[in-house]
Amino acid sequence: MSTTPVAGEFQAKLTAVIPTVVTDPASLEAYRRDHALLAPAGTPLAAVRARAVEDVVATIALCREYGVPLVTRGAGTGLAGAANALDGCVVLSMAGMNRILEIDPVARTARVQPGVINGDLDRAAREQGLWYVPDPGSRAICSIGGNLATNAGGMCCAKYGVTRDHVLTITAVLGTGEVVHTGRATRKDVVGLDLTRLLIGSEGTLAVFLEATVRLRPRPASPATVAATFPTVAAAIESVLELTAGADPAAVELMDNATVRAVEAHTRMGLDVTAGAVVLAQFDGAGVGGQAAAYSQIAERLGAETFATDDPDDGEALMTARRLAIPALEQLGTILLDDVGVAVHHLPELVAAIEAIAVRRGVSIATFGHAADGNLHPTVVFDPADPAAVAAARGAFDDILDAGLALGGTVSGEHGIGSLKFGHVEHQIGPVERALMHRVKAAFDPDGILNPGRAY
Repeated sequence: MSTTPVAGEFQAKLTAVIPTVVTDPASLEAYRRDHALLAPAGTPLAAVRARAVEDVVATIALCREYGVPLVTRGAGTGLAGAANALDGCVVLSMAGMNRILEIDPVARTARVQPGVINGDLDRAAREQGLWYVPDPGSRAICSIGGNLATNAGGMCCAKYGVTRDHVLTITAVLGTGEVVHTGRATRKDVVGLDLTRLLIGSEGTLAVFLEATVRLRPRPASPATVAATFPTVAAAIESVLELTAGADPAAVELMDNATVRAVEAHTRMGLDVTAGAVVLAQFDGAGVGGQAAAYSQIAERLGAETFATDDPDDGEALMTARRLAIPALEQLGTILLDDVGVAVHHLPELVAAIEAIAVRRGVSIATFGHAADGNLHPTVVFDPADPAAVAAARGAFDDILDAGLALGGTVSGEHGIGSLKFGHVEHQIGPVERALMHRVKAAFDPDGILNPGRAY
């Protein structure tokens, strides 16, 4: 479309009504893709850097008039290609709408624009003695709008839930250009259908987020943290199963040997590179010392060496080691990060399947993730310049998803489907249910301009 007179007319109209439009081909490169290297990315017709509600509404109106696809983009940290450009589309960047509009310490809520960075919101809440709980590993760089779009999770999900569990209201623009307000800033609300929860996780296919009111919690006292070094991954997972059978930890993170070695090379923080696996368990609330001691006993009985601390800085340093898994592995090559979830008691079978896939495909896979809720991130490290290595990496990625489904799991626990996993949706969702989703989309976006061909 970019070489046609109609495309030129569209660009001219867009530029005339919105002051922050990018059309230069070289500048548009920065808006083409997220962090999913193997997800396809097209060439956009333009990028709009929204600064106000009016920019969003005007962009949607013109896209609808000309039949131009619209792809909404947050911070660009996604891992499934949901924000990748489509050929001839407009990329709508919401990064500039990044104000924390209000923090209400009495109601324990925050009202924010979609471009607010997750970690910045939590730091602002901390000044009021409060806590914004959802904590993706990329919280220092990912945006609330992107978190809403994917229903992002993180380390604290098992105890505190995912993004959807902390959102009270949403203001958004539909594919019709209409502005909608969903939910109420109350703890309970059962009036009408729950449109708020429907919008969250829709990956830009139903609406463009303008604003959200999110729940804040009282910030807990300093947690206790246990680092347990196991001889095998199997022993590490057995300790998690025993722990979660009778306790409610705030976070339980697993790193296999390949991940531990990569993080140690990246940080030089003294991790045991001979470990079969490391589990980082964090406890908050009442009796944290007793909870940490109980887990240490479980781990040691299963052959682990343990280190426990109630020092907040030491605990944060240990959890940061886990957060650095992705950048550490990126030092070894290009990564293809999976996101597969199973019921926690199926983790031993999933890990065994991942190990077998690595051998069968002849690839290097580092596995880490959220052991307490069964959501792992097996990550293939490969050479993108070698076509055979790329094919093997993609084959292993798909095999892992198939293994998760065979165990009754899901092909995405928190990163979304985007375009990277689109071919697997039909393996998890039945044709009747998928058709229903398409009818829902048609109600929100009758012309089908919002992120078409993505998510479902």
